[in-house]
Amino acid sequence: MPVPLEGYALIKLEVRKNAYYDSVTLMIISKDVKKLPGVTEALVGMGTDLNREIAANIGLAGEGFDAVTANDFFVAASCESEDAFSAVVAKVDELLNKKADKRKTDYFPPTLEGALKLESGLNMAVISVPGKYAYEVARSCLEHEINVMLFSDNVTMEEEKDLKEFAASRELLVMGPDCGTAIVNNTPLAFANVVKSGDIGMVCASGTGAQEVSCIIDQLGCGISQLLGTGGRDLKQEIGGIMMRLGLDALIHDPKTKVITLVSKPPAPEIAAKILDQAAAGGKPTVVCFIGGEASEIERRGLYAAVSLEDAAHKAAALARDETPEDFTGFAMGQLKAEELAAAEAAKMAPGQKYVRGLYTGGTLCDEAMKLMIASLGHIYSNIPLKPEDRLADARGGESREHTFLDFGDDAFTVGRPHPMIDPSLRAERVVTEAADPAAAVVLVDCVIGYGSHEDPAQDLSEAIRSAKALAAQEGRYLAVVASVCGTEADPQSLSGSRMKLANAGAIVLPSNAQATRFTQRILAHL
Repeated sequence: MPVPLEGYALIKLEVRKNAYYDSVTLMIISKDVKKLPGVTEALVGMGTDLNREIAANIGLAGEGFDAVTANDFFVAASCESEDAFSAVVAKVDELLNKKADKRKTDYFPPTLEGALKLESGLNMAVISVPGKYAYEVARSCLEHEINVMLFSDNVTMEEEKDLKEFAASRELLVMGPDCGTAIVNNTPLAFANVVKSGDIGMVCASGTGAQEVSCIIDQLGCGISQLLGTGGRDLKQEIGGIMMRLGLDALIHDPKTKVITLVSKPPAPEIAAKILDQAAAGGKPTVVCFIGGEASEIERRGLYAAVSLEDAAHKAAALARDETPEDFTGFAMGQLKAEELAAAEAAKMAPGQKYVRGLYTGGTLCDEAMKLMIASLGHIYSNIPLKPEDRLADARGGESREHTFLDFGDDAFTVGRPHPMIDPSLRAERVVTEAADPAAAVVLVDCVIGYGSHEDPAQDLSEAIRSAKALAAQEGRYLAVVASVCGTEADPQSLSGSRMKLANAGAIVLPSNAQATRFTQRILAHL
């Protein structure tokens, strides 16, 4: 039996046979019950192989755990008393009952056939099931002439290609797998924001990249006709950009779309050539943001190359207003004011402070920031490195190394946990951890709001920023925190409200991820 965690004598387990609850609900409940008095660690879940492994790793696989099966629901906790564990179980039941009461207000057909009987005109399905089941579910939807947004991951490359080839033969969409963002006919799907309706159409192989561009378009007073996701692997050689090309064709023929914007990491060269040729032949002004990619092939075809996600939004908005687009690489506050503010931040720091720590909940935003900074920094260590030699061996459990950027949505951080845009607590903990490093000068962070995200990620991050700054101050140092918020004023969490919370906690809040990155570079240049 694992040794109880220090200071706590009890590792308790309750098992309920043949009871099922969805994994995201249980992960969120696990987070909530850990906050109860007298509880150090807790795990609430189904007895899957993964959850059994997690329980063993955190010391909760106590007596009786060997008998827990994949069909069983369990509550395990390390606590100081029987009463504390009783409180854990009571809290779990309370949260599960709230979930059940909410579901009673709606009818949820248990099968696709049942849903079609209830509403025969359905033409879009959002699928979020374990990866090993996702292919069959998606294929069934396509056979019923239903477009698919496939949120599930762990779908094989072969399955993805088969689904997309079959869908394309029927002129249906397969957005995904691992597609997190779309806006179809003004309806946000999964992680998306409340943006104005307009005449800019987007096809994106990037979730937070799509959010960043669409939100800045909204802030510039323009709007979105359609935002179609493709999943991150669509532009790989093995898939061939099937959905990017189908989505692009749809926007070319969409009368509501005046300007097209494409967002992706740089595709395979032959795939990029096909997409760019198609866009050039489409006759509509098109902005292309192949994040970190070369501009020459884009511009040679008469298309508009973006130097950042923010720049893509500015160029799309300019084209929608029949203006000539120009590169946006400065600061909304003005270059002089930004330079003065960066110098003032650097002047507060102690000798030896020289590194930036980028802590991101949005993977594309993390990738963009690294690509904007790599030329000046040389090496950036990461769990999603730009160079193979810069990969961190243990991103989650180990220490940062020199300039370090972490994507908390990567598999290294999400095993057994919700995505950090749903539960940002692990990132918040790391903000405080980085403050203890005397070499850390700047912590660079994002805050993604909107549908699907945590109900108030700015509050969670603000508390961490206050703690981090206080820790550094106690040790005679000044820690700069630079942040940006991806969202709109109409989002449930409010763009201005989120920015205000971060600013009140002591962060320098910039209007975009690109500006936050450039501002961080200016601080480092003054050290």
